[in-house]
Amino acid sequence: MPRRDFTRRTKLAELAALFLRLGFTAFGGPAAHIAIMEDEVVRQRQWLSSERFLDLLGAATLIPGPSSTELAIFIGYEQAGALGLVLGGVCFILPAALMVTVLAWAYVRFGALPQVAGLLYGIKPVVIAVVVQALLSLAPKAIKKSYWLGALGVAACVASALDVDALVVLIGAGVICIAQRRLRQPRGAAGFVLFGGLGGAGATVAAPVGMLALFLSFLKIGTVVFGSGYVLLAFLRADLVDRLHWLTEQQLIDAVAIGQVTPGPVFTTATFIGYLLGGGWGALLATVGIFLPGFLLVAISRPLVARVRRSQLASAFLDGVNVAALALMAVVTEQLARSALVDVPTIFLTLVSTGTLMTCKVNTTWLIASGALIGAVLKAIR
Repeated sequence: MPRRDFTRRTKLAELAALFLRLGFTAFGGPAAHIAIMEDEVVRQRQWLSSERFLDLLGAATLIPGPSSTELAIFIGYEQAGALGLVLGGVCFILPAALMVTVLAWAYVRFGALPQVAGLLYGIKPVVIAVVVQALLSLAPKAIKKSYWLGALGVAACVASALDVDALVVLIGAGVICIAQRRLRQPRGAAGFVLFGGLGGAGATVAAPVGMLALFLSFLKIGTVVFGSGYVLLAFLRADLVDRLHWLTEQQLIDAVAIGQVTPGPVFTTATFIGYLLGGGWGALLATVGIFLPGFLLVAISRPLVARVRRSQLASAFLDGVNVAALALMAVVTEQLARSALVDVPTIFLTLVSTGTLMTCKVNTTWLIASGALIGAVLKAIR
């Protein structure tokens, strides 16, 4: 066997082994995923320099989709070309998708049992706390001590609360920031923004959900979601709860809770919802639909990473998108809290969980497990 082929196969095998392991063990959300990847590929394996890692992270943040998953795809592309691109992403996504599918089956089969209801009763308030903690942590970084960006965030909150489409809020905030930057620096370098959109078919609650409609709906969401994985909640609620009426508020918060219990991308919430709407095929199509744009956008944007990093207008657009993304997170958190905080124990659990996350370096997995245990005990006592 030629040495070149042997080296390539070795790289692919190492890549697959690394991201399969991370897919089974990477709890804690996107920020934790990124820190783990930096330790693995920069410090331990020295596949990338710190500078190149930061370039790829910046590009993953700029394009739509789950940033930590797209970072895994970027790393795979850097390490082993097109096959590495596919392998890095698939190996990181697959373990979580399989676990969520099993949990979705159990939810459909046993969801009405008191034991399961008790687990979800305790998990949901902790999920709200996790999102609140993320908001409190990310907001200062997004606003960057700028009254202008703070005001834009408030305006985005108001627009979202008035049911303005989430995509309009995100893109509008980005465009406003570009305009503001150009007014301050009229001769700044020209920039560009990677953006795409696909229309999805729909169905009413009275009709069965078609597989094509399901796939296109999640393909559209995967193409246009900027920011943290939690921003996904705003899009899911707007499309699947409000517009298409495929889900109830209760099912959405349950899907988010299940997504939090498992390691890997938050976007595997789509796998859970797909199973609820269409069984095994629905889970597969929803998963492929929501993650496919990330693979395509990484392949397209990788040659442009250096230009994006230098572009002042792309940076301004990203500032606006980040602030608007946090605004969407805040509004959807308030809406979901209505379904999760139903009595004194759930409110108390959310407050304690938020305080714990803000003051201690506790893994969210253990906190969610504690919430599940408390919920089960409370339900059993009742």
